[in-house]
Amino acid sequence: MQIFNPSRWYLHPLFIFTCSILALAASLLITVQWYMEITAGLEIVVKKFNINPELIFPSKTGMIILVLTALITVVLTGILLAYIYYQKTVDLFRLQHNFIYNFTHELKTPVTSLKIYLETFTKHDLDTKDIKKYSEYMLEDINKLTKSINSILNLAKIESRSYGSELSDGSPTELLENFCKKNATLFHNCKISIDNPKKEKFICPVNVFLFEMLLMNIISNAIKYNESESPCVKIKFHYLKHKIMIDFTDNGIGIEKKEIKKVFRKFYQSKRGEKGEVEGSGLGLYLVFNIARIHDWKVTSSSKGPGKGSTFTLIIPKINPDDSIRNFLWKLLKKNAFWS
Repeated sequence: MQIFNPSRWYLHPLFIFTCSILALAASLLITVQWYMEITAGLEIVVKKFNINPELIFPSKTGMIILVLTALITVVLTGILLAYIYYQKTVDLFRLQHNFIYNFTHELKTPVTSLKIYLETFTKHDLDTKDIKKYSEYMLEDINKLTKSINSILNLAKIESRSYGSELSDGSPTELLENFCKKNATLFHNCKISIDNPKKEKFICPVNVFLFEMLLMNIISNAIKYNESESPCVKIKFHYLKHKIMIDFTDNGIGIEKKEIKKVFRKFYQSKRGEKGEVEGSGLGLYLVFNIARIHDWKVTSSSKGPGKGSTFTLIIPKINPDDSIRNFLWKLLKKNAFWS
């Protein structure tokens, strides 16, 4: 599938955009040049015949030139912005196309596998060990399907802002520790360590459902993009004056410098391995970024390069009691609590 790829080169948007810019710039230069030549000729005539210059050069001439220059500049700027928007739209369509292709593949593979196992069950008499082994394979395929479907449903909930309960006061420290304990069996192949030197259980507004989704995506991403024999994720808290930073550092495949700023984009899928294979739906870190934004937090990524692991940092601003009161009053105002 080709997106916005005309068969004739002279219909290509880049060629049309370049020609438009050159045409407008040329018209501006020609207009100014002609004006200067005409003005120079008229000045000679004025001096030769002692004509009043105001009769030949109206006082508004300079202003008209300035206005025309400003208008042409606005047109050039508009064309440039339209072209930038077009390029972003093309990139989004391309990413969306890749997402649909890869997501369809991720759905088709486990469905085909389940079909084969079920046909095996119906056509052959199997031992108990074989039935158990194939059943475990089927459960893995079902988990893959569930994960893919949940990623789409979660994206729809977040973008439509129908993600359940409102923000309530909670401790991210306790929520994180409880989350790791609750999902210990899910992450049994990965060693997760939590370093909280001050043991401070700070309180901030948090949506528990979304926060657990954020943690699930970060840790799952660290495990999925990991080729180490013993995957590990180190979670460390840093307490600063006005904010708390939580680092999630893994020993995975790392991130190239050119991809660090792209990993949070919608449908963006980073390549892995020597063949540059692409995995996943491209929604995990996009969900992380949006969940952080819903909470007025920030999330950043860093890496020393391919094969050297990566670090995702969650930045949570500290809120004092006065701010909490102001936020509470502001929410009441937005909900028209004081008038109807």
